[in-house]
Amino acid sequence: MARRTVSSLAALKAAGERIVMVTAYDHPSAQIADAAGVDVVLVGDSAAMTVLGYDSTVPVTVDEMLMLTAAVRRGLSTPLLVGDLPFGSYETSDEQAVATAQRFVKEGGCDAVKIERGGTTVQRARAIVEAGIPVMGHVGLTPQTAAITGSFRARGRTANEALAVFESALALQDAGCFSLVFEAVPAAATAAMMPELHVPVIGIGAGDATDGQVLVWHDLLGIYGGPAARFVKRYADLRQPMTDAVAAYADEVRSGAYPAPEHTYGMSEDEASRLRALLADI
Repeated sequence: MARRTVSSLAALKAAGERIVMVTAYDHPSAQIADAAGVDVVLVGDSAAMTVLGYDSTVPVTVDEMLMLTAAVRRGLSTPLLVGDLPFGSYETSDEQAVATAQRFVKEGGCDAVKIERGGTTVQRARAIVEAGIPVMGHVGLTPQTAAITGSFRARGRTANEALAVFESALALQDAGCFSLVFEAVPAAATAAMMPELHVPVIGIGAGDATDGQVLVWHDLLGIYGGPAARFVKRYADLRQPMTDAVAAYADEVRSGAYPAPEHTYGMSEDEASRLRALLADI
């Protein structure tokens, strides 16, 4: 598979081919995503909860995100790499937004960045695009805002609310965003909007009418121990086998079964005798 670019994602949409996107937060996960042939890897601010142990996405810092993003970059060869700009790193001004986005490109190795919401974010998106950095928008349920308001419900269940989601999506598209994420938007609402959206739309809990799907790494692999959203499908349940493996290791260390002779390095008896003699003279 050729290396994915903003243009190649547009070509996938034009050809009616589905786009596969996952999150990743470290080098080995990036290598696995690359080997699996996904199209886009997002270093999402969901790392705040899945990797760093915060209660929400809000506390994660730019420096923390950049460390994770750079690690993912080193593990990728083919997928497009998108970095999530964390809460507080782009809202204040166009200058702040551009400066943060530039750091994600220069220090994190990103091909593009993602920002949430419509409203004033539309102008921030336009400024970043005009600075030469591709932007992915994010509408519907936006976790950064939801974490502050405490409202993690789906967005667009009423016609008026769905219209507001659509207007935000259209504004971000018009601002130059190369792609959009629709999160927790009713499938019927998404399907009604899709004909007017000319950039690739990636869904997460937004039905099957979108151009592609994204899931969080720890959700799809069954690693994260927190509650799962309705849209999550676990393709593996790795948390329990991982726990069992570490518990087995702990048991063997305590019982003396590990390390066994095959796990140790040898030394000739002559050298061992010489060492004992040297130690005896100390």
